[in-house]
Amino acid sequence: MKQIIKLALLFTIVMIMAYAIMLYINKNTDFKGRDITEYNRMVHQINDDYNFGMTIDDLERKYNCSIILTTDLVEAELTRFYTEGALVLDFAPNGEIIGKIAWDDLNNIYENKEKTLLNSMIIMWIIILVDGYLFIIYIYITIARPIREFESFSGEVAKGNLDVTLPMRRANLFGNFTESFDQMREELIKSRKREAEAEKAKRELVGEISHDIKTPVATIKATCEVMDVNLIKRAGQSKDSDDNKFVGDMQEKVGYIAEKAETINQLVQNVFHVTMEEVDELSVNVSERDSKMIEEYFLRLKNYGRIIMDNHIPECLVYMDSLRMEQVIDNIVGNSYKYAGTDIHVSFAETEALYDNNGKLIRFIRIRISDSGPGVDDEELPLITEKYYRGKKSVDKNGYGLGLHLVKTYMEKQGGGMEYYNDNGFTVELLVKKV
Repeated sequence: MKQIIKLALLFTIVMIMAYAIMLYINKNTDFKGRDITEYNRMVHQINDDYNFGMTIDDLERKYNCSIILTTDLVEAELTRFYTEGALVLDFAPNGEIIGKIAWDDLNNIYENKEKTLLNSMIIMWIIILVDGYLFIIYIYITIARPIREFESFSGEVAKGNLDVTLPMRRANLFGNFTESFDQMREELIKSRKREAEAEKAKRELVGEISHDIKTPVATIKATCEVMDVNLIKRAGQSKDSDDNKFVGDMQEKVGYIAEKAETINQLVQNVFHVTMEEVDELSVNVSERDSKMIEEYFLRLKNYGRIIMDNHIPECLVYMDSLRMEQVIDNIVGNSYKYAGTDIHVSFAETEALYDNNGKLIRFIRIRISDSGPGVDDEELPLITEKYYRGKKSVDKNGYGLGLHLVKTYMEKQGGGMEYYNDNGFTVELLVKKV
């Protein structure tokens, strides 16, 4: 609305200027006629000067007139003066008319008025021309340029480029409209970010559930196998027909459970394969946590054989993501149980003070997890933390080659690290940064 008022005000000013120029032209081109009294006075002076002996030529130069010494009213020169509208008065120095005095002043007046009119029209034309150009520039700045910017902006937004901004100018006639468009762009960016975060969270959830659910599924399958073996032994030893019938029913049900567990396992694998490519994008939210939580994670793992705690973790605060740290420990212990099948020893120690890249003093808690299995072949040792890598010994084992890759990724994102080596079995050392 303010821009429209400015535009109307500018137009009003231009029209007022044009009207003022027209009044000026009209005033300066107004022909008011001859002052006869003045001309009569000059006639008396001419008569007096002539009587005092001034010549005709001197009189004509002095009074800017023409003196015709004739009484013939049809004399050619006199006729010309009458035709051109000159003022002709009697020339009678001694009371007797001896000629005529003519002032051919209309041509001079018309010439002066014509020059004045022409100059005024040129000035008016220049003013209107300048005002026209200023108006064109104003229209371009307030209307044409914003429309072109809108066109370019909408094209970039249509391409999905939401980083382009729409310029905000005071002279923009579409100021509020421009601001609304830019707010829409910012809301689209926020919406896209929220959508990406939601999609990422969904992938994380699916990846985590898919990866973590395989352990209980494997436990169910293993339990079914054990139960099936025991039922077969029982059937071979029992001679009671009712008991054999019961064993047969139980074998059928155990087989059904094992079959459904395998179906679940296949479905989980299908879902997990969809999210494996984005596994490195899983977020890690580090915060200050009690170190005793780490020891509790090991105590919860009762399904992975015997875990021997050689000592207790030093009580302190550490930087970690509790969820990711639990997954790290589960992956490492689960691998030892799967490939070694021996007791697992866990020990804790504090490292000496170190300096980071910024020269800041830092300390770590070292967690040592070791088994007494065959270890990893030397040629495979550098590769086991690569994504999807599975060694020779994993051919008949369930897995995706992601366990140690995730361990390394999560530990680095928590500000710590991971080391692994063979030492009468396979050993993994985790470094957790102290607060």
